[in-house]
Amino acid sequence: MNWITTLDDLHRHYGQPAEASTVKVTPHLIPAYRDWIDRARFCVLTTVGPEGTDGSPRGDEGPVVAVLDPQTLALPDWLGNNRIDSLRNIVRDGRVSLMFLIPGALNALRVNGTARLTADPDLRARFDRAGKQPRTVIVIRIAEVYSQCARALIRSALWTSGDQSAGLPTVGDMLREITEGGIDGRAYDADWPGRAAQTMW
Repeated sequence: MNWITTLDDLHRHYGQPAEASTVKVTPHLIPAYRDWIDRARFCVLTTVGPEGTDGSPRGDEGPVVAVLDPQTLALPDWLGNNRIDSLRNIVRDGRVSLMFLIPGALNALRVNGTARLTADPDLRARFDRAGKQPRTVIVIRIAEVYSQCARALIRSALWTSGDQSAGLPTVGDMLREITEGGIDGRAYDADWPGRAAQTMW
């Protein structure tokens, strides 16, 4: 196997980016980018820490982030599994990336920047859901924002190939396999919908 180990080696395999690929990058939200983010209910948050990288799916019933100003986003940290991998990374290394996806849209929107974590009562209250609030909010300072071309979503037919989940292992199946039967996978899967309904916010 011949590994590519230098930038010169890498650049020999690729041509120059097209003009649109470079001019699309802005250091703040333009109105079109803001419209995208305002309509996005799902994104993937990527963080960096001493143990490596972490990618975390984030979703909400409305916009997944709030736009505080053209260079600042706020992402509530709703209830999860309490591993807080992303949050621990942000406290130690603020570099983050977000990728926003909207069902049916063939493009994605990407944000790179730095993040800080706050438990500010006023900011938490902004995301109140029937008296429930996130324990913390991730505040992201945008360094660059840009659209991602449609090729990956077209190749994968992500929005057009229909439901492909039939027969997939469940989380209960995975836990049963990992623990060699120590966790009752069927019971875990049966209990999950009720637990999720009680702890969505």
